[in-house]
Amino acid sequence: MLRDISVISYGAAAALFAVLSVLIATRYLRRDLDRALFLAALVTTLWASTLVSQSLWGHPGFFVRYLLELLRDTAWILLLFAMLRDAFRQGKLASQLKKVLGASLFILIATLLTLGSLEFILGLALLDGKTKVIGQIALALLGLSLVEQIWRNAPGFGRSSMKYLCIGVATIFTFDFFMYADALLFGKVADSFWNARGFVNAALMPLFAVNIINTRKQPVDFQLSRSAVFHVGTFLFAGGYLLFLAVGGYYVRALGGAWGEAMQVLFISVSLAFLVTLLLSRRIRAKLMVFISQNFFDYKYDYRNEWLRMTRELADLSNDPPLPERVIRILAGLVESNAGAIWLRSDQGDYLLNASVNLATPKYTIIDSDSELVRFFTDREWIIDLNEYRSDPISYNLLEIPDPITNTPDAWLIIPLYLGNELYGVAMVGRPYSKVELNWENFDLIKVVARQTCNLLAQMDAQNRLSRAMQFEAVSKASAFMVHDLKTLIAQLSLLVKNAPKHRNNPAFIDDMIATTDHAVRKMANLVDHIRKPSNPAEENRSPINLTELVQELIAHHSHRAPAPSLQGSPDNIFVSADKEQLRSVLGHLLQNAQDATPANGDISINLKTAKGNVVIFIQDTGTGMTDDFIRSQLFKPFESTKGLTGMGIGAYQAREYIQELGGNIDVTSEPGVGSCFSVRIPLLTSEAEIRAAAPSVPIQETVQPQKTVN
Repeated sequence: MLRDISVISYGAAAALFAVLSVLIATRYLRRDLDRALFLAALVTTLWASTLVSQSLWGHPGFFVRYLLELLRDTAWILLLFAMLRDAFRQGKLASQLKKVLGASLFILIATLLTLGSLEFILGLALLDGKTKVIGQIALALLGLSLVEQIWRNAPGFGRSSMKYLCIGVATIFTFDFFMYADALLFGKVADSFWNARGFVNAALMPLFAVNIINTRKQPVDFQLSRSAVFHVGTFLFAGGYLLFLAVGGYYVRALGGAWGEAMQVLFISVSLAFLVTLLLSRRIRAKLMVFISQNFFDYKYDYRNEWLRMTRELADLSNDPPLPERVIRILAGLVESNAGAIWLRSDQGDYLLNASVNLATPKYTIIDSDSELVRFFTDREWIIDLNEYRSDPISYNLLEIPDPITNTPDAWLIIPLYLGNELYGVAMVGRPYSKVELNWENFDLIKVVARQTCNLLAQMDAQNRLSRAMQFEAVSKASAFMVHDLKTLIAQLSLLVKNAPKHRNNPAFIDDMIATTDHAVRKMANLVDHIRKPSNPAEENRSPINLTELVQELIAHHSHRAPAPSLQGSPDNIFVSADKEQLRSVLGHLLQNAQDATPANGDISINLKTAKGNVVIFIQDTGTGMTDDFIRSQLFKPFESTKGLTGMGIGAYQAREYIQELGGNIDVTSEPGVGSCFSVRIPLLTSEAEIRAAAPSVPIQETVQPQKTVN
């Protein structure tokens, strides 16, 4: 029964791969990849046919089948190298790496074929059965590692062109690996593996056919990087280690007697823990990457990966960890280190320690601006290797290194950070995990990265300075508003003091003095409250105000000076929500400016209009007027005044700022020699409850209600 299953299994594989060979030979032999697949399919057909013949008639013998087994594995590995051919042609792999890969494959296959042929021809049994099995396992691991690297390094658009091919070849070698590993442990090939092997190979034939048909016009493109070599090396090492573990476990169990099983479990557990420790060790990884860069590549860095890694680190806008610490880690990572420190220039010119990572810094950390190191970096862009400096200080002209660096344990490299052509900071990198030989490539990359990161550090510092400037600007703005209001109050009180000797016996003057003093007291009390609680939002001080009454009060207050303002018509009660004192100050400032700009025989009129939920206060005068350019560029600009030293130039700006806080705006139209018109738009108060609270004695029907839109 087993013989029948074997015949059917390998017979199916021989038939299907024969069909694949004919399909490729008749239609698809344009590319090297097609020809390599044709060779692999043809050899697989011959291999499967030989196994069918052996099952039926007992011929050929073992050594012929063993040699065909090696040729089959070789054919599939050649297919994988055909996929590598484009990378070789384009020079993406270093010459050293090409030699190692080719030599390893050639030596392994040539050794197995030569020794097998000698045994077949001359009867020289130089290899025992277990050694042959180990050779098959090595071929399977090599094939799997090549598939893994082809897939890992293929671009996204290129994977679709090789997907089925990679799956098929990987399945062949994976099955062989498990079958031969099982045979190595138990001393023979399991019947279940052997009989299923032909079916597995036959089932994979459609994958190769679909791939060759669908991708006959698509190039196979990929690249092999340092990380790829690192992963394939790790993969091969792990595979070999696990193979050693399996063999060792088998012999420990076989030779351990009654303790065999327990010793086997102990051996496997300890060995797996040791393997995991090696794979997770950053020091081992660093040494392996240095070894790969030195022996397999013409360039020491994979610049694409280095640039992407740096961009990803610096694009993080969060402050965890802070940007200076990230800069240290980036610079240290270029030379396989994880420690460093950074000094940045202060406003006084000295260089202060800004951040350190995994270093014990001394108590005194300031680098003076007149130190020899700063002058050295000012003259030349040079990276100082402290190991080289200690062994030969003359090469650095006996340069004196500052104490904050020399007193830092494990200090290694001193890197200048330039902003343009000026020295902005100094970075220091600690000793690496493993010995790193520095050359021009290391120094060039470090300089480029140092300049790029320095730009970001300077940008961060500029943002911090801008934030502080904005905070001071807010304080200055509030102070300017307060000074302007105090100046107005001082002018009012000074006028009272000046007129007191002349009108002290006039009851009307006494009443006006009391009212003015009361207003000044309330105004100063509001200013004091604002100073004590500057963060209170403006909405908290708003209340319903009868705008009509407020305008009438202002007209009466400014009527003592010519020209006296007048209210046009008899407007109804109009209610708005605002701070009464601030709104009084804004409208009073506009009225005062109108009087200042209008001769005594001129005219100032005030008109109130409501429309679409807003009230508009028109303040019109027949004064000197303003040009359009003055209105556009100077009128509302703070600290720009036409009154010379007597004015601060902040009143109009303050008025517009407050009206905009209420949700309104101020518009101006003017013509020189004719006059000006200020239009102050303020949202109406719409809540009847608030209107009643503001004026309980005024019937609602006598108040102005917002107009409703008629559809």
